[in-house]
Amino acid sequence: MSHPKRVLSLSTLYPNTHMPRFGTFVARSLEALAARDAWEVTVINPIGVPPIAFGKYRPLAAAATDGMEQGVAVYRPRFTLIPNVGTRINPGVIARKVLPLAKRLHADNPFDLVDAQFFYPDGPAAAWIAHELGLPCSIKARGSDINFWGGKPYALEQMLDAAGRANGLLAVSDALAREMSALGMDYNKITLHYTGLDRDRFRPLDHVGLRGMLGQTLDIALPEGKPLLASVGGLIERKGQDLAIGALANIPGAQLLLVGHGPDEQHLRNLARDMRVEDRVHFLGSVDHDLLPVILSAADIMVLPSASEGLANAWVEALACGTPLVISNAGGARELVASPDAGMIVERTLEAVTAGIEHLLANPPTPEAVAANAERFSWDEHARLLDEYYSRLI
Repeated sequence: MSHPKRVLSLSTLYPNTHMPRFGTFVARSLEALAARDAWEVTVINPIGVPPIAFGKYRPLAAAATDGMEQGVAVYRPRFTLIPNVGTRINPGVIARKVLPLAKRLHADNPFDLVDAQFFYPDGPAAAWIAHELGLPCSIKARGSDINFWGGKPYALEQMLDAAGRANGLLAVSDALAREMSALGMDYNKITLHYTGLDRDRFRPLDHVGLRGMLGQTLDIALPEGKPLLASVGGLIERKGQDLAIGALANIPGAQLLLVGHGPDEQHLRNLARDMRVEDRVHFLGSVDHDLLPVILSAADIMVLPSASEGLANAWVEALACGTPLVISNAGGARELVASPDAGMIVERTLEAVTAGIEHLLANPPTPEAVAANAERFSWDEHARLLDEYYSRLI
């Protein structure tokens, strides 16, 4: 019997005890690969902490613990983070911190491949570590790493160098692959790799009494017969939750469930107050993953008109729950919304978002028809394709 192949995955995006919902899609991807007998997966999840761990960094520092997690060996070395100004040097700082650990693990049980789960700062660090270990390297692009960091010359220079040295690149949508090519990366190196999906969890749930049960759980009155919108994503400007809030003023009785947290929360709360809809906008923060399918299934529409995306996991999860989308033409939007049953792609204006919501409320597709648009997504298929791709690089 042949020995399993071994991948060393570097990921600054990964759940920990302080932030259990952070980078869960990375964890699910690598756990699905580890569940295949052909692979052993080791993750190095560097955690950045300032020289003095103050405020939010104190519990984060405490979360820098190692262990076996769902079949994956996870190591969390701490590296020195200089908040707000250290982004230029983070790839080098991470690489120097991680390399001794990577060398030790490689000496104990050799790896076949080094992988980065995010293009910046992970990609440049992983490319250097792979070179030092004499191993092939893969780097995955997810969206904001290309859209945001690709717009900063110091980051782009390091990303292009890493892409040139990598043996293969992954992109979560074809639209993102073309953006990578436009930045100067070799399109022929890029393999399309859609997100996975827990099909047992994300599926249309019976709506009879569902909304009432959800309302009791959240301690919010959610009457039947009134429009219910959901928006799932980090509360950051580019996600467009402000447009969803603005639309409520034109949709009598509609309520909006905002799932996620982030620096834009206070602005969004102020906006809801100024628009006089604060009693109809509900900030739920991070929710348990078992509750998210209930929220999505209970909602009439998922609204997330982002300025940029790769291929948002929340889009796929909403469709799988039978909930149509009102989203912008960002990233892989047209790769998902390929039929009217999936929802609408609209301009990022208040008028267009409002019109899209009103159209779907007046002409709702059946949950079964919506969910059919997510049929091709599963973690098993995701892992199978990742197995094939990694195996080609070894």
